[in-house]
Amino acid sequence: MSQPADETWVQHLHSETRSAHHLERVDQEVMVPGLTILGHPDGRRVGERVALPELSSGRTVLLSRHEPQFAAPGESNRRPLADPYLSRSPTRLAPAPNHGILLQPADGKPSLTVDDVPLAAERQVSDQDLVAGLVLVLSQRVVLLLHSLNPSPPRGVPDFGLIGESPAMLRLRRDIAAIASLDGPVLLRGETGCGKELVAAALHHASARRERPYLTVNVGAIPPSLAAAELFGAARGAFTGADRKRLGYFARADGGTLLLDEVGEMPPEVQVLLLRVLEDGEVHPVGSEQLNTVDVRVIAATDADLEAKIEAGTFRAPLLHRLSYQEIRLPPLRARRDDIGRLLIHFLSQEINALDGDPRSLRAGPEDTPWLPASVVARLAAYSWPGNVRELRNIARQLVATGRNQRQARLEPRIEDLLAEDLLADGKPDENVPQIAASKAGPAKNLKKIYRPATDVKDDELLEVLRANRWKLQPTAAALGISRTALYSLIATSTHVRKPRQLSREEIERCRERCNGNIEAMVDELQVSRKGLRRRMTELGLP
Repeated sequence: MSQPADETWVQHLHSETRSAHHLERVDQEVMVPGLTILGHPDGRRVGERVALPELSSGRTVLLSRHEPQFAAPGESNRRPLADPYLSRSPTRLAPAPNHGILLQPADGKPSLTVDDVPLAAERQVSDQDLVAGLVLVLSQRVVLLLHSLNPSPPRGVPDFGLIGESPAMLRLRRDIAAIASLDGPVLLRGETGCGKELVAAALHHASARRERPYLTVNVGAIPPSLAAAELFGAARGAFTGADRKRLGYFARADGGTLLLDEVGEMPPEVQVLLLRVLEDGEVHPVGSEQLNTVDVRVIAATDADLEAKIEAGTFRAPLLHRLSYQEIRLPPLRARRDDIGRLLIHFLSQEINALDGDPRSLRAGPEDTPWLPASVVARLAAYSWPGNVRELRNIARQLVATGRNQRQARLEPRIEDLLAEDLLADGKPDENVPQIAASKAGPAKNLKKIYRPATDVKDDELLEVLRANRWKLQPTAAALGISRTALYSLIATSTHVRKPRQLSREEIERCRERCNGNIEAMVDELQVSRKGLRRRMTELGLP
């Protein structure tokens, strides 16, 4: 949760003020392979990590009960995983001849799984796999994320009450620190549930306005007929039921900060009035001839594609240009997978304390059965999180509500189904649709055990195989001969593949009209998965 800033670092931020149009970014980070603890019998160890620069230097790293040594970010006290159920025989992480890493199992029975597949033979991990992250489960006790990390992340920037140590979160904190003490409008862009409200609060509390009002309003929840009066106020008798003068949000936030959430849903006629406030600081109450001057810093937040709305004529380009004077893009949870364990433990602890439970349930001893099973953590780590941090918090609440008096926490059947559906992407491939196997990967039936480097898959091939498998991810990954995680990374970075979240309400509605509501025809035209299209329509409130 965001918390008010203390005077020390607020003064530090004010001394670090930078130009609003030329924010200095330090994004040239040196990334190396590393491991982050996502799940451990002792929940206090979740979030510890170790950088493995040796792999980039051509040396092998051993992974076992006794090595390597992990530490919390910014701390020097290092220690091994040390769980007695972990094997003493190490798994070897060796440099691959053509970049990447070779995972080589320990002698004897495999005790490690990689993305839910037992490591029974040597497996190559590509650079793209490391960017996406691979979930390792050791002896059903410890869950690790093998991924790329910064071995020496920058320090000195406040955490602003935001949970996370991933590179994406460190960049977000730097963005907040860079513009908190400036005074122009801010546009927060990001998917639903990724924490835009928390970032807005952090910007206010770190600014010189922190002692003044901070108000939030969900513009999308206000009826269009009342939006102008709610925001800018109304004179007595301005409309039916206006029996007294009404102060709008801008008047009440005078001197402080106003968060306009879901700004993309603002009615066009109200957008004109907002533009005047941003440009002149003048508010025109409904039914009044008087213009009032206000001093309000506006923070706007949206998960909508405002550029698409401009093309559709439902959002004004000048307003976007004015709001994006300073812009922060929030990362989705799937882009900060090493934070999933940290967030999960944080939310679980909050819920346990709220229900007067025993927080020691998250701190199993060496011989105890962990209350939070490694299998649950691993499944959550593999999930794509369309609802982002908000969805993770809801699942944490369910785990505590149903499992606080049980020996082990369990996922509800509906959440089990949700995770299974996500893992399978769109279920089994249609029997009547041929699967195209990549020429370099061999017969499709053998691809589960054969992984080609994801870098060999070019955009044209990716698009062809996705189309042949009707945008279903599991059969596409099998046909290409790459892991599901590598496929996610390819899709995320491809400029040729449409993502469901890029679809605007207007585009979907026009397509539905052309296709007479036939969902399969819409999938073919829009070139997204059926599941992804359905999910996007639900997000947009389309029946």
